[in-house]
Amino acid sequence: MTHLLSPYRVLDLTNEYGLFCGKVLADLGADVIKIEMPGGDPSRNFGTFYEDIPDPEKNLEWFAFNTNKKSITLNIETPEGQAILKKLVKSADFLIESFHPGHMEDLGLGYTVLSELNPRIIVTSITPFGQSGPYRDYRVSDIVTLALSGFMIQCGDPDRAPLRYSVEQAHIMASLHATAGSLIAFHHAQATGEGQHVDVSMYEAAIWFQYSLVPFWDVASVHLRREGPRASRGNASFRLIWPCRDGYINWRLVAGPMGKTMYALVDWMGEEGMAGDLRSVNWTMDMNDVTQEQAYAWEEGFGAFFLSHTKAELLDGAVKREIMLTPASTVEDLLNNPQFEARDFWVDVEHPELGTSLKYPGTPFKSTQNFPDEKYRSPLIGEHNVAIYIEELGIPENELASLKQSGVI
Repeated sequence: MTHLLSPYRVLDLTNEYGLFCGKVLADLGADVIKIEMPGGDPSRNFGTFYEDIPDPEKNLEWFAFNTNKKSITLNIETPEGQAILKKLVKSADFLIESFHPGHMEDLGLGYTVLSELNPRIIVTSITPFGQSGPYRDYRVSDIVTLALSGFMIQCGDPDRAPLRYSVEQAHIMASLHATAGSLIAFHHAQATGEGQHVDVSMYEAAIWFQYSLVPFWDVASVHLRREGPRASRGNASFRLIWPCRDGYINWRLVAGPMGKTMYALVDWMGEEGMAGDLRSVNWTMDMNDVTQEQAYAWEEGFGAFFLSHTKAELLDGAVKREIMLTPASTVEDLLNNPQFEARDFWVDVEHPELGTSLKYPGTPFKSTQNFPDEKYRSPLIGEHNVAIYIEELGIPENELASLKQSGVI
């Protein structure tokens, strides 16, 4: 069956900066070959492991970012490895890499060389700051990129230091932009036969995820404030995140034109004998006139009501009464979400080497075109060496054994 990106081939030489780019292309049907150093990619040793057993073949982050890929081992730092890569480039449509700027050129594998071997090849380079500029040679981690980009200044409480997300974000942002740039260049190549070098800056990709910061500052010299669990309006701050019986919900006290939702909530509370003095409040008032003392007093009543219900009960009641309230979902909540279930979003992927299956996110959009019917687990180290080197490139078994012994594969 033909899928969106089959039978196109991707050579994936990325580290954690770009692994997600290769995954997206693989999930769209491309034949993605993850090229690892002999012994396995260093990214296999980062993060959390299945059943807390440190093992490069049991890394959960590696599982997440490498579904539907193949794996071969190849040391492109050696002349023999470079020669093999060049053979693979001749039949490839994409090459994605995340080495430091200039490294591929130093190996004789820069875009100019590769495009002579294959004029239609799309080479996508994912680096912290791009291939040019005064920062091009700086080394960074995810948190450094988020701090530099202004992303972290929006996270956390206003009276405390900025925070980072609990999981890496800049790498995902860069990979998504790399995927988009690669596919745009590929569309051009399909029409003209001319490939391109796509230069992706993780720093610039992170900026795009909070682009509204710039116009606020450019127009009014104002920073968007960190709000934490509360948000300021007029003379008071109002709680945004509320504890309930089994977790948290998001709800915001409003007034004025939106006051009808407040009446709906107070009526609901009244049905259960919990409205109290909230029934006498004029919820069409101007929010700017609310004092902090009033806000705290009202919040006490709303807070007690939320604590007496579960997230599911509050969501069900809010939907019926057109109240703007949402649960703060846990991962367990997401896995059991009926919306995802209705759209077959979660996919069970078999891991024979673990003797079990694990659940993965599916494709986040639907299309009338075909997608791969199955999702395959991330490859083991060099799992497809024989298929690629012997069956496809025709390298004799004895030569392959010699290359392995000498550290080339």
